[in-house]
Amino acid sequence: MKIGVCGGAGYIGSHTVLELLKAGHDVFVIDNLSTGSKEFLFDEARFYEVDCTHEAALNQVFEIEKRSGNIDAIMHFAAKLIVNESVSMPLEYYTNNVYGVITLIQAMRKADIKTLIFSSTAAVYGDHKTGFCQEGDVCQPINPYGNSKLAAEMVIQDSAKAYGLNTCIFRYFNVAGAHPSLRLGLDKSTLTHIVPITVMAALKQRSHITIFGDDYPTEDGTCVRDYIHVSDLAYAHVLGLEYTHTNKSNEIFNLGSSQGFSVKQVIEAVQKIAPCEVQIGARREGDPAKLIAVANKANNILKWNPQYTLSDIVRTDYDFRLKRLNDKENNRDKVSN
Repeated sequence: MKIGVCGGAGYIGSHTVLELLKAGHDVFVIDNLSTGSKEFLFDEARFYEVDCTHEAALNQVFEIEKRSGNIDAIMHFAAKLIVNESVSMPLEYYTNNVYGVITLIQAMRKADIKTLIFSSTAAVYGDHKTGFCQEGDVCQPINPYGNSKLAAEMVIQDSAKAYGLNTCIFRYFNVAGAHPSLRLGLDKSTLTHIVPITVMAALKQRSHITIFGDDYPTEDGTCVRDYIHVSDLAYAHVLGLEYTHTNKSNEIFNLGSSQGFSVKQVIEAVQKIAPCEVQIGARREGDPAKLIAVANKANNILKWNPQYTLSDIVRTDYDFRLKRLNDKENNRDKVSN
């Protein structure tokens, strides 16, 4: 199939492009490179430096691609996703995450593209009462990021009914790790996720790691989350694409390991590789005590089962960052010589 990937130069998007290429699909990437990188593109996938909120530019890309055959589906990863930032910049989040979806669907309709695979988030569940999230649970986001993603889901579901689209919405839990080849990973200095910032502390790229609250109603007092390796997540998109395109369906799937690990357990997993300093801070407003995916639906319908453990997640992230550090050091030596 010919697949367009919006946000295909980003962390999850680039891993998914690789999985699509491995599965034999014809892929083109649309990305404005605001957070993505050309370094994570592939020669086998055509690239358009275009903002997904610009309908005229999207129309032009789709026209070019249709010259060599119909476009079977679009995968949409492009989004703003930092929770704290969304609180201070809500309009930017609604513009990018909601208006961007509206613009994309309008362009898809003009190009007669019927299948959309969308990246959503567990943040739509908000402060979940039990901590175990199922797709049919009431969604009550507690920040503009979660609100914007839930609004986008509603746009997609209403559009599917009105315009006959086939859609697959994936609600991600905590995505982490790097590709085992170390070709791809999350290479940002301004990170907020627990796995990479703990790894950075272990590599002395940060002075310490802060645990925000150790008095939650959990076994060790720290927040519990569900961690999923980015390669497992990317492969789920290939399965979701094939299922949605074949069955002309409209489904929502949780993507997680269905296992919970506390912040302290994540830090301990990193410390098995290298030590890092840990400090205890105050709770952050809006952090639920526990969020774990009930991913039975994806397991049963898509036949998807995560293969990577928490240890694998931590190890691949560590190895990826260590390789980047070594590569930079080697480049400095070459320049100085």
